[in-house]
Amino acid sequence: MDQVILMCGPAGSGKSTYARGLEAQGYVVLSFDGEAWALGHRTHPIDDDARSDVNRELREKLVASVKQEKHVVVDSSFWSRASRDEFRRLLAPLGVVPVVYYLDTRRSILLSRLAQRENSGPDDITVSRERAIAYIDGFETPTPDEGPLRIVPGDRPDVTVAAARPADELGPGRLGPRS
Repeated sequence: MDQVILMCGPAGSGKSTYARGLEAQGYVVLSFDGEAWALGHRTHPIDDDARSDVNRELREKLVASVKQEKHVVVDSSFWSRASRDEFRRLLAPLGVVPVVYYLDTRRSILLSRLAQRENSGPDDITVSRERAIAYIDGFETPTPDEGPLRIVPGDRPDVTVAAARPADELGPGRLGPRS
């Protein structure tokens, strides 16, 4: 059981669904969208000050949970290597190397899922088609050279943790949101 998992993927990839499955296995889920929703933010993107507040809250809760020896999944897009590296640096002094779980989801499925959202909760925040395309096109796919990486088939985010595979099992050129 990985101590800290960073859920990674564009909006609509299935991160929150997968995180709930991990929660059922004993993980504490820390959700960027959940924190933002609790603070009253109902649209994407949120402004820079709010994003900083939410990220600060997530980091504090993560460190506290790790110090209590809990298993934690951080449900955020981790859209850039820099954002993933920031959390790696945060955890390094605690002796924890997080594992990135990348939700590998076809572009057509991402866009379809986002088009169906109704803004009914933190996992259902509406995203315009233009914003969705910008999120997908701006996404920096994680690579094995960053550190531990597992690939989850995002077309079916309800799959078990056992179905997540190390990136090196997939072969070269297999990473990235599929078309």
